[in-house]
Amino acid sequence: MLQRILLSALTLFTIANFASAQAAWKPAAPRDEIKPHFSFDAKGGPNATGMLTIAADKREGLHGWWEKSFPITGGKFYEFHALRSVKNVESPRRSVLARVLWRDEKGRPVRVDPPDDGPGGLPTAEPEYPLDRATIKGWMEVAGTYRAPSKATQAVVELHLRWSAGGRVDWADARLTEVSPPSPRKVRLASVHFMPRGGKTPMDNCKMYEPFIADAAKQNADLVVLGETITYVGLGKTFADVAEPIPGPSTKFFCELAKKYKIHIVVGLVERDGHLVYNVAVLIGPDGRIIGKYRKVCIPRGEVDAGIAAGKDYPVFETQFGKVGMMVCYDGFFPEVARELTKNGAEVIAWPVWGCNPLLAAARACENHVHLVSSTYTDIKSNWTLTAVYDHDGKPMARAEKWGTVIVAEVDLSRRFFWRNNLGDFRAENDRSRPLALPELSR
Repeated sequence: MLQRILLSALTLFTIANFASAQAAWKPAAPRDEIKPHFSFDAKGGPNATGMLTIAADKREGLHGWWEKSFPITGGKFYEFHALRSVKNVESPRRSVLARVLWRDEKGRPVRVDPPDDGPGGLPTAEPEYPLDRATIKGWMEVAGTYRAPSKATQAVVELHLRWSAGGRVDWADARLTEVSPPSPRKVRLASVHFMPRGGKTPMDNCKMYEPFIADAAKQNADLVVLGETITYVGLGKTFADVAEPIPGPSTKFFCELAKKYKIHIVVGLVERDGHLVYNVAVLIGPDGRIIGKYRKVCIPRGEVDAGIAAGKDYPVFETQFGKVGMMVCYDGFFPEVARELTKNGAEVIAWPVWGCNPLLAAARACENHVHLVSSTYTDIKSNWTLTAVYDHDGKPMARAEKWGTVIVAEVDLSRRFFWRNNLGDFRAENDRSRPLALPELSR
């Protein structure tokens, strides 16, 4: 009898807890006429601890979310975590998202603290957009770590489904937890403003760069970017004449320098792979090993006429300090290359570039919120491409004024960059807002 009473009490307690859990989350929508269907499964989710569901019917444009307020202390750091599973959703990164809104005790938006300001300050603390991370038990983790503005006393968490006719999302294990402040990720990025002259062989050109690599290392640079096709410049030879395999003689030389000076190197070379010749950028680590290479995707007419083949991949490489992508010269004329690298996780884009409109360098940096490091063969007086390190706002943090110099800028890859005028941390929101890719049209 006692066991039955205890079991009954436990069952009632469990049901009450689930009811309380559901009650804490409230359904919402911009307008009732586009409100999807909401439901709660107390035994749902990957751990059978409860699941919040949003399901849309076949109508277009439905949008709704579950929301819950969490008490917080301003100035503290908080980690958001949730799991989501989707069905019949064309673009989860665009239609299924979480938001964190900072509010005061009356539910009003708060201002960002001065230490967190971007250029010119930010009027209000805009929503945070946690990112998709990794799959756990078949569910996608959505997570992010944030510093609460000092005047915030609550964080309103929203779990969305939008613009997905017939789509469904299940949300589980959503929580906001106080954590220790994350460590800074300071990196020193360098670039060489130099054009090889007077060499007779590809190796002659390679050897001209050692003093600059040594200078970058002396300035405690973590990464140094060299010029485009350095084994071709000024030699009077064809691309095919100087093309070599990777690994090959030139990469062997720069691998030895990277190890000697304990620095990451990005160098532009000409690669031969069987009957094909590519314009490439190669990333070498401070251990003297090749981390990876990128084959130029956008080929200008002069290189097309010379028989240069086009690459087709946008690899991003993990290094000791962060994720690095590379592009080469003409790639910068088009937004797609830098965007694909950013979508693949690049935090820094290294750009060996013969010459380009400097506005395009600024655009590639600011539209993707990445640090871009360019090394060019154009003189500062030409008012053309800069050898520079660009910040997230597209402005040069350091730029070369004279030939034969090395520029260095220190960046913090953990620093969030805020835009004014209600954009907030646009790098995080970018992935949730950018349009669907258009199918290639045949003509």
